Amino acid sequence: MREILIISGKGGTGKTSLTAAFAHLAKNKVLCDLDVDAPDLHLLLAPEHESEVEFWAGNEARIDQDTCQQCGLCREMCRYGAVIEHDDGHFSVDSLRCEGCKVCVSFCPDEAIEFPEKHCGQWYISSTRFGAMVHARLFPGEENSGRLVALLKQEAKKLAEERHLDLILSDGAPGIGCPVISSLSGTDLAVLVTEPTPSGRHDLERVASLCDHFKVATAVIINKFDLNSEQTASIEGFCREKNYPVVGKLPHDKVITEAMVQRLAVTELAETGLSLEIEKTWQKIMQLVP
Repeated sequence: MREILIISGKGGTGKTSLTAAFAHLAKNKVLCDLDVDAPDLHLLLAPEHESEVEFWAGNEARIDQDTCQQCGLCREMCRYGAVIEHDDGHFSVDSLRCEGCKVCVSFCPDEAIEFPEKHCGQWYISSTRFGAMVHARLFPGEENSGRLVALLKQEAKKLAEERHLDLILSDGAPGIGCPVISSLSGTDLAVLVTEPTPSGRHDLERVASLCDHFKVATAVIINKFDLNSEQTASIEGFCREKNYPVVGKLPHDKVITEAMVQRLAVTELAETGLSLEIEKTWQKIMQLVP
């Protein structure tokens, strides 16, 4: 079973639009949206949920007001300022500040602080016009995105095995943080989408270095390459130096916006020069993961 991950060092490079197009072109696959903090692949694919499961992870302190004797020790010991003293002398925990370190729980003399697991979001197995899709959404401000990404990858692999599919195509998160690191685990090829700008080059270098660190094979797509020929040449030079194959140079085209407005992959529209280039790019990607 092959796993292809589409990622970018920064947001706004066109990563999700290209993932949707590749989902349209790919055969025998399971789709997976691993950008659990701000997922948007579902906006183009309109998934219908087959199953919905709560995601519980981490813990959060809660003060039992009936047991608490208002000694204030928890407030003194909390280094994150998460314990709040109210005008009436009672204490409570600010969930946005609580880091789940459990110091207050361990040292409370009255054992008045509970430490339940947190409901952080939902994950889904859905059907789309391009096949099965595994995806999730964390609640605003919640953490444990790396753990949720690992869960989604596990479920996608299980689903692929059950349905005798041989490819997992994943849309990853931007950047180089915890969800991206978790996304790279077990991946056969990371396709890095960049753009010809100084920030695009800078963040490409960062995410490519991350892939090298975890020994994940890397390919590069330069999106909107015709906006800045000098920066495009610079990125191509960097890729030659690092032996990263450039599998696609895609032109800027307003048809991407037209497809987004219609909630379609660009390759679903009438044949255009861009869609033909995307098809060629996908063929080159598949040659790297035979």
